[in-house]
Amino acid sequence: MGILYLVATPIGNLEDITLRALRILRECDLIATEDTRTTGRLLTHFGIEKPLLSYFEHNKLQRLDQLLETLRRGNVALVSEAGTPLFSDPGYELVRAALAEGIPVVPVPGPSAIITALSVSGLPSDRFFFLGFLPRRAASRRALLDEVSGIRATLVCFEAPHRLYETLADMQAILGGSRPCAICRELTKRHEEVWRGTLAEAYAVWKERQPRGEFTLVVGGASPSVAWDETRVREALASLLSQGIDRSTAARQVARVSGWSRRAVYTLALQTSPQPEEGGEETSLY
Repeated sequence: MGILYLVATPIGNLEDITLRALRILRECDLIATEDTRTTGRLLTHFGIEKPLLSYFEHNKLQRLDQLLETLRRGNVALVSEAGTPLFSDPGYELVRAALAEGIPVVPVPGPSAIITALSVSGLPSDRFFFLGFLPRRAASRRALLDEVSGIRATLVCFEAPHRLYETLADMQAILGGSRPCAICRELTKRHEEVWRGTLAEAYAVWKERQPRGEFTLVVGGASPSVAWDETRVREALASLLSQGIDRSTAARQVARVSGWSRRAVYTLALQTSPQPEEGGEETSLY
C-alpha cells in the first residue's frame, strides 16, 4: 500500500519550495495536480520528470477510483496550483477516501497564502477565521459577511481582482468602515504589495485603482468592547419594533452596531415583542 502526500508548493517565488517537497515529488509514482501547466513548469524548473494527472474541482470525483487504485500499489503526491492543498482547492474527498481505505495521508508543509498574508498584515494572528473565496453572488457574499460580523478573530479570505471593489464595499457596509485591514496582492511575486488601513480607506483607495493579480484580504475581528449582551440586543430590537420597523430591518440595524451577526439578531427578533411607546420618542442605537 502506498502513501498519499499532501505537498505544499510555492505561491509565487519558486525558491520557497522545501527540500522535502522536492524529494517527495521526485520519489512519488504519480502527481495529482489542480493545474498540469503550472505544476509542469515547477517540475521542469527543478529537473523533475513524473507523470501528472489532472485533478481539479470539476473532475475530482471522477478521478477518485483511479487515484485510489494507484495508491493501493504506490505513492501519490497531491498538489494544488499554488500553496497548501485543500485550502480553497480540491482534495478533501480524496483524503477522506484514502483514510477510509487505511491509506496513510502525510502532510508535506510549506507555503500558504493564508499564513503569509496573516503574518505581514499587522493584525492579530493568535486567532483567525478563514473564509476561503467569498461567494460570487452579491447576496450570498453579504449573507456570509453578516454571519461572521460578530466573530472576534481576524478574518482571512481570497478574492478575485474584478470583485475586489464590490467586496470592499460590502465589508465596509456590513463589518464597519473603521475595521483595520490588509490588502495583500501577488504575495512572494515580483509585484508583491501589502496595503494597510481601514475598510473605509481601502474602499476609497482601491476604487481608484485597477486591481490586478491574486488578492488575500485580512480584516480585523469584531471588537470585544462593541459586542452587546443579549439583554441590550433585545431592548434595542423591541424599541425599533415599537416604531413600526419590520423585523428584518430592525435585525440589520442592530447587527451593525452590536457586534452580533444579523442572523443571530433576527432569531432574537422573532422572539421579541415591541416595547410600549413612552412619549413617542425614538430610541437611538448609538
